[in-house]
Amino acid sequence: MTPLDVLVISPHPDDAEISVGGTILKCRAEGMRVGVLDLTTGEPTPHGTLEIRAAETETATRLLDLSWRHNLGLPNRSLLPTLEARRALAGVLRTTRPRFVFAPYWEDVHPDHVSASRLADDARFWAKLSRSDLPGDPYWPPRMYYFWSIHLRIHPKPSFVLDVTPHIERKMEAISAYASQFTTGRTPTFPTPLDDIRDRARYWGWSIGTGYAEPFACREEVGLMSLNVLG
Repeated sequence: MTPLDVLVISPHPDDAEISVGGTILKCRAEGMRVGVLDLTTGEPTPHGTLEIRAAETETATRLLDLSWRHNLGLPNRSLLPTLEARRALAGVLRTTRPRFVFAPYWEDVHPDHVSASRLADDARFWAKLSRSDLPGDPYWPPRMYYFWSIHLRIHPKPSFVLDVTPHIERKMEAISAYASQFTTGRTPTFPTPLDDIRDRARYWGWSIGTGYAEPFACREEVGLMSLNVLG
C-alpha cells in the first residue's frame, strides 16, 4: 500500500476521534495521508452492538476523511501486549510505514489503554527486525507521540500542544457519530461527555493562546527546524 504519513493506534473505535480528531483533520487539510488502526471492536458496551459500532465507525471515518482504517480484532476488555498481538501490530507498521505514530499515553486506569500503549512501543521495536517472518521490509517509525485518552483525572505535562481550532466542529461531529457511546441512554444534563471533550480541547487551546488544541507527550526530544513554526 501507499505509505501513510500518520498512523493513529486506537484501543477502541472512538478513542482516535476523542483524542486526535482535530490533529487528524489538520493533517488531512495539509495533504497528509492519515490512517487509524483500531485494536478492538470496543464491544460489548451498554448500548452498542458490533453492527451499531461498525456503522458509527464508518460514519466517523468519512467525517475525518481518513486515507485508511483497519481493525486488528484483538479482544476488547482483555487487551494484552502478547507476542501474537505484537506480531500483528508490527506487521501493520511495516506495511503502512508511517512517519508519525500516535499511541495512547502510558498511564491510565483503563487496562486496555495501558496495554495498547505498551503494545505500540513493543511493536515499534519489532517492526525494525531483520531476518523475521513479519510481512513487509524492516521499518522503524521515526516519531512516536502519545495522546491523552485517559480516565484518570491526572494532568500530565505535554511535550507539545497542537492548535486544532479550525477543525473543532468537524471533530465533534465525528465523536457524535458514536451515539451508542455518548448520547443513547444518557440524560442531556450539563456537563455531558461531549461537553467535557470540547471543554478539554478549549483548555488546551487556552494554554497556547488559541481556540482549541490537543496535547501530546513524547519520550524523546521534539526538535524544531525554525522558530517560525512557533505561534
